[in-house]
Amino acid sequence: MRVLLMGHPNVGKSVFFNRLTGANIIESNYPGTTVDYTKGYMRQFGEDIEVIDVPGTFSLDPKDKAEEVAVKMLRDNKDAKIICVVDASKIERGLYLLLEIIEEGFPVVVALNMWDTAMDKNIQIDAPELEQILGVPVVPTVGISGEGISAVVSKLKDITPVDADAIVERMGGI
Repeated sequence: MRVLLMGHPNVGKSVFFNRLTGANIIESNYPGTTVDYTKGYMRQFGEDIEVIDVPGTFSLDPKDKAEEVAVKMLRDNKDAKIICVVDASKIERGLYLLLEIIEEGFPVVVALNMWDTAMDKNIQIDAPELEQILGVPVVPTVGISGEGISAVVSKLKDITPVDADAIVERMGGI
């Protein structure tokens, strides 16, 4: 199994990577730290799973070198499972990329990262309802403390691609 960590810049993908693989790659609070991909491994479900920390991208229509690397990684790994890391305090920004990944036919788990920040800002997200609408697992996480990361990993084994048209239908044709 191969897992790609996808999401916008500065949403905590590298923090996830470090927690999953035990690596110690650079984490920062500014975008663009990861401009190339980093590979590591975690042991889960009785197997070694390759984990790739992909540079941040806002969409699958690349605008710079880092986004080109991200899109190429996605397109070159059609058999991968995706952990889409979304900043819970700016969830509307992350949904576009998430839906693009789903439309490409990848099995996805959504990590609503920075859940603590969203709660501090009094942003209310109904994760179970979002999961029902999207048809993919949605897990609130706090990457820096590790909260929710094991729940994200546990979902990887059974995820499958979903029909993007069904999501639109569940959203009421929006």
